[in-house]
Amino acid sequence: MPHYDLAIIGSGSGNSLITPFWDDKRVALIDGGVFGGTCINVGCIPTKMFVYPAGLAAVPAEASRLGVQLTLDKVRWTGIRDRIFGRIDAISEDGRRYRAEESTNVDLYQEVVRFTGPRSLRTETGTEITAERVVVAAGSRAVLPDVPGMDLPQVHTSDTVMRIGSLPRRVVVVGGGYIAAEFSGIFHGFGSEVTQVNRSQRLLRSNDEEISRRFAEAAARRWTLKLGCSLLSVEDNADGSVTAVFDDGEGKQLRPEADIVLMATGRVPNTDRIGADAAGFDVTDEGTLSVDSRLRILSGGSPLEGVYALGDIANRYQLKHVANREARVVSHNLEHPTRLRGIDYTGVPFAVFSNPQVASVGLTEEEARQGPAKDTDIVVAVQEYGSTAYGWAMEDSEGIVKLIAEKSTGRLLGAHIVGHEASILIQPLVQAIALSTPVPTLARGPYWIHPALTEVVENALLALEVDRPADAPL
Repeated sequence: MPHYDLAIIGSGSGNSLITPFWDDKRVALIDGGVFGGTCINVGCIPTKMFVYPAGLAAVPAEASRLGVQLTLDKVRWTGIRDRIFGRIDAISEDGRRYRAEESTNVDLYQEVVRFTGPRSLRTETGTEITAERVVVAAGSRAVLPDVPGMDLPQVHTSDTVMRIGSLPRRVVVVGGGYIAAEFSGIFHGFGSEVTQVNRSQRLLRSNDEEISRRFAEAAARRWTLKLGCSLLSVEDNADGSVTAVFDDGEGKQLRPEADIVLMATGRVPNTDRIGADAAGFDVTDEGTLSVDSRLRILSGGSPLEGVYALGDIANRYQLKHVANREARVVSHNLEHPTRLRGIDYTGVPFAVFSNPQVASVGLTEEEARQGPAKDTDIVVAVQEYGSTAYGWAMEDSEGIVKLIAEKSTGRLLGAHIVGHEASILIQPLVQAIALSTPVPTLARGPYWIHPALTEVVENALLALEVDRPADAPL
């Protein structure tokens, strides 16, 4: 029975835990999936590598409003796909080969494992593994609803849709979250006829309500958007196409035909696949492993020393930048068990790389008004992109910056942007929340370039009617 100083389940952010500290120790790295995890293989990185060319393909439609006539001659889907995965697959394989062949202190197990105790595991081929310290970074997976037709070859998840053989003429996207929004933007940009269908009446439901509404309005101007419809089945039409059948909530059926159907109905943590019960690990109502502030896994409400979890299997965010932060904390705690550090989730931002982009950090207006600050102490400002000089240059009529703050303290509580490069414009507001920079200081302390698009953020800050200290910057 092999015994290790450290066993890591998951080769995504978990792989980064193998620092020089472990060079003279035995490490087991275990992953039954594709080496490198979700982000590099089927998540953030390849999707953004599709987002960028899709944005270029969409430029002619935008340019025509500004008096510039451009034409899109052709989208070479296979060329785009092969360029992306020629790079991605090589990175994944190089990482696997390095761990398998060159890391002399690391044993790579390329198979599924299940816990038999908090520090013991069994591989699917029957190998028993024990370790002094354990990290669970087993990630999450796409889910399919239990309806007929999910086994048809035309039905995809985000794991498979980026590798299809040709650009589909008609795409049905099922879902209303960030994955659905991004792929709707990608296929629309490339010229496919996109129909996005969501079960609820609200897209991006974790966002501020006004931002969700603005995004839905913008999406509906680009592709067909149907809300309040539940998927019943996907039917094979025997000619290569399929029909997605929905209940529209009013006793009628919506039956869009498509070349492919993308099921973007969410991801679930892989907690149920690792034998958490046998290990005695606590599991939250959301299905993630219960961890304390130092990311130690809880068992019976108490932390297990030297047993940690990070990433999608341990938090609700499902964001790579969160997993990376957690990995740094876990790495420190593994190497310095007498000087444990905690994780701080203050100001976790996220972005949706659709068309238009959406970015957010902090509280929504609804959350702020229900929180500890009195409703009368909450102030809100909404600034249109089109109110600034660069917004005029763009003839922008969609983009907004929405800010929520505490009037008496000037503390920024939340920031939400929908529009061009929202993922970039949000960053100074992320820093303000993380560093507790008061609104008057952020608005008037630094210089803001005129007439850059960042001016819309500056003007939104100035529009917040917060109390201004006497010594605030002029």
